Order: sequence, then structure tokens, then C-alpha cells
Amino acid sequence: MTMTKLDKACRIAILDCMNVKKKEKILVVTDEKKLEIGQALHLNALNLGLNSTLVEIKSRKINGEEPPSEVADLMKKFEVVLCPTDKSLTHTDARRNASAMGVRVATFPGITKDVMIRGLSSDYKKIARLTIKMKKLFEKTKIVRVLAANGTDIKMDISGRTAIASKGLFHKPGEGGNLPTGETFAAPLEGKSNGIFVVDGSMAGIGVIGKIPIRIEVKNGYATKITGGNNAKKLIEMLDKYGKKARNIAEIGIGANENAKLSGMILEDEKVLGTCHIALGNNITMGGLVNVPIHLDGVIKKPTILFDGKEIMKSGKLLF
Repeated sequence: MTMTKLDKACRIAILDCMNVKKKEKILVVTDEKKLEIGQALHLNALNLGLNSTLVEIKSRKINGEEPPSEVADLMKKFEVVLCPTDKSLTHTDARRNASAMGVRVATFPGITKDVMIRGLSSDYKKIARLTIKMKKLFEKTKIVRVLAANGTDIKMDISGRTAIASKGLFHKPGEGGNLPTGETFAAPLEGKSNGIFVVDGSMAGIGVIGKIPIRIEVKNGYATKITGGNNAKKLIEMLDKYGKKARNIAEIGIGANENAKLSGMILEDEKVLGTCHIALGNNITMGGLVNVPIHLDGVIKKPTILFDGKEIMKSGKLLF
């Protein structure tokens, strides 16, 4: 059989990122919109002589919506679960419960063939080194300040919060995250973020931001005012369905994948080296206290980032 670029990407995911062993069982959870990638992962697993099961669910309406309960139960019965789905299963109880039982789960929310091929051709050992280095810096830091030429100036308190290095190598029981990946992130303390952030890269649920960026004013941990044309209106509509908790400042993350580029798909966009992202909504998945069925990341291009007053990134260039 001829190996396509997609086959190669699938094999990197299965062998390098997930480190699947011969005796382990893989469950692929996909939906009608991402079936091609779901089938590619499943068939490559079978061709590698591995034990793989493919389950197709109806695509969810929003990121963070639970899969059917019988699928959630099934996810606990495998060593490795791969979720190439249209909407993200990352921030779901189904995923959290499977991880808590020691299952290694990789989610591929909104994945496309291009993103799969680009993002999974990276050097994951290099990404692992960089994201772990950033995690150590995050965990020594109290105040993160993000500045950008677009008018961004926000301070977030991450004192005592555990940072997560999404390194793309999920080899130990319970480890998991997005694929493709490459980012380090933490949940700022609730009620403590203040300032303005201007999303000029891309926004989850919206895509690449055009000429008019989204300007978000933050007071005591919540987005209080959102402006910036039609995109701002769309964002407000998405958030307003879930009340005040949806406006929680949920995450500060820094991208670390040099092959990723702004494509309009947040899975890839938030991993772009030289960007950072700030998310609204759910942070319970990353050690916070807010559980709401929405999590939306906004990407900021070429930021300057200060950890306790010390620059670690200057206009998109990492300084370590």
C-alpha cells in the first residue's frame, strides 16, 4: 500500500505521540464531519497490527458538549482514545472521566487533512523540550502581563496554578491533550484578571480575524465589554447563551509549534509559535473552578509577554 501524507501523520500520532503498544486497545471516536480522518487513524492502527475500534457519533453542536453516554462509558474501557471530531471533546466529563481512569486521550477538534499533515510533521521531542521549559517558567510566576501593538495590555494572576505543557507525547497513564499540539497554558485565578486584550489572530468559533480585531475589556476576571464589528457580535451571542461564567478569563497560553500557521482552526492557531492566546469560559479542565459548557480561545499575534515583570517574549520572539 502507498503511504499518503495523511497516513504518515496518523502513524506519528499513533506511534510517536501516543506510543501505542501491541497489547493495547485503541478507540477512535469520530463523527460524520471528520469521518475521513477517523477512518484513516483506525485503518493505520489496524495496518500497524494494533487492536482498533471505530465509533461514529453525530457531530456535537458546540465545543465541550458531551458525547452520548454509551460512548462516554466505552471511552473508559480502552488504553488509548483518539477523538477526531468537528466540535471539541477536550472539555467534557467523558474525557475527564476516561483520563482519571488512566486512559491516554488525544482530541483532534475540528481537524482537517491539511492541519493534520502540517501539525503532525513537527519534531515533537523539540516541542516537548520547549513546552516543559515554559511550564517551569509559568509555575515560578505570579503575574503574567501581555502587551501588543494592537492595544493589548492585560495582567493575569496565575499564583500557585499548575501549568500544562501540551507537549504532544502522551505516554503515561492518564496523559492526554490535543493533537496536533505544542503549547503551554495555565488558568489565571478567578476574579483577578484586569485590562484589555485584542484578538487579531483568530477566535474559536469564528476563525481568522480580518481587518477589524475583537477588543475585550476585562474587569475582575470577566470580559465586561466586547467590541469590533460582526465578529464581536458573534462572540457575544455565543457567550450570552451561558451567562456570566462564559465570560470568565479561563486561560493564558503560549504557542510552541513552528510548523503551525494561522488557518482559522483554533486547534492549530493556538499552537502557532510567536503567538499567545487568552480563553473565555470553562477552566475546570486546567485546574480552575469554572465549569460551563463553553471554552473559546482568542489568538494574539506578536505579543510581548512579561512574567513577574521580566520579558519572556518580545513582539512574538521567545527570549529563552
